Amino acid sequence: MTVNIRPEKSSDTTIVFELIRLAFENEQYSDHQEHILVEKLRRRVEFIPQLSMVAEVEGEIAGYILLTKVKIIDKENQKTSDSLALAPVAVLPQFQGQGIGGKLILGAHQIAKEMGFDEMTADEPI
Repeated sequence: MTVNIRPEKSSDTTIVFELIRLAFENEQYSDHQEHILVEKLRRRVEFIPQLSMVAEVEGEIAGYILLTKVKIIDKENQKTSDSLALAPVAVLPQFQGQGIGGKLILGAHQIAKEMGFDEMTADEPI
């Protein structure tokens, strides 16, 4: 199985919306709103189009990843740093368990490094 990781195109958004919904539809530890979250994140200034990526398998979009810019605040040392928040990684149910999510993470990580980012968090700090 060949997996192609590429930036999301504007023509992909409807497919990606449904993909995310389906990926989390039966997940016990989900609020089932991940697709709505992505729509909101796309409208924020922290959205980085190059880090909104899809995985294609034989021309079909099978997975999605989004990294958005966040500031990490170290109150103790009074420092801030730019980082990336991972939210979400989604893979269609029929493609889950085949390493596509991992390939999306590695692909997004590589692009982020090329853009000068050196930190990524899986959960946005509160």
